[in-house]
Amino acid sequence: MKRKVVICGVDTSTLPKLTNAQSQQLLSSIRSGNDSDRTYFITCNLRLVLSVIQRYAGKANMEDLFQVGCVGLIKSVDNFNTELNVRFSTYAVPMIVGEVRRYLRESNSMRVSRGIRDVAYRALKTREEMEKESGIEVTVDEIASQLSLPAYKVAYCLDAISDTVSLSDSTYNGDEDGMTLQDQLFDKKTSESVWAENITLKEALDNLNQRERDIVMKRYFQDKTQVEVSGEVGLSQAQVSRLEKNAVSHLRQSML
Repeated sequence: MKRKVVICGVDTSTLPKLTNAQSQQLLSSIRSGNDSDRTYFITCNLRLVLSVIQRYAGKANMEDLFQVGCVGLIKSVDNFNTELNVRFSTYAVPMIVGEVRRYLRESNSMRVSRGIRDVAYRALKTREEMEKESGIEVTVDEIASQLSLPAYKVAYCLDAISDTVSLSDSTYNGDEDGMTLQDQLFDKKTSESVWAENITLKEALDNLNQRERDIVMKRYFQDKTQVEVSGEVGLSQAQVSRLEKNAVSHLRQSML
């Protein structure tokens, strides 16, 4: 049974599918100026747009993303070089992703100065042109050299307009299990055992009375001296010392 997805009034389950041979034939016809074949080919590939924008679900309205993705698809059709030995989808997906990311960047509430955006967009355009010509991925140094700019400035500007990511974002989807960015990160400070210890510590802190908890937070989390804490909580240093020792003792017992 076909999976029915209706977006922007388009029922993607009813869209025709093309074989590789049919795609090549239509692309050749499009290069010759056949507008009807162009429209038909774009329609057949709307499902490709849907598959790309699904990875951005939750970041913006899906219908808006679909329309933006269609712009990328149309640009791919109009700029695709049939003489290159690559499948259309291989060329189209990065173009669609680029349009979607550009839309998300420009609609982001975090403002980036016009000068930084201009350099970043020039760098992106230069990278696209260089990779299209060479067929290989280019480095920031090569882009900077082409623009006659310092590499650090190009890297900074590209980073300024890059998308924020979540640790829960998917980086790989296999047949059985998916992999998130969090799965690929390992740090002794963020290991599961440390997370468990932090949870236990929080629960132990919650069991202290308010005054003991304040003293512990100021002494061990804000790195303040007993004299400083004494002045802030309105107690003598001797009282702070006694309450701190009691609190630490309670924490040790709670975490056993």
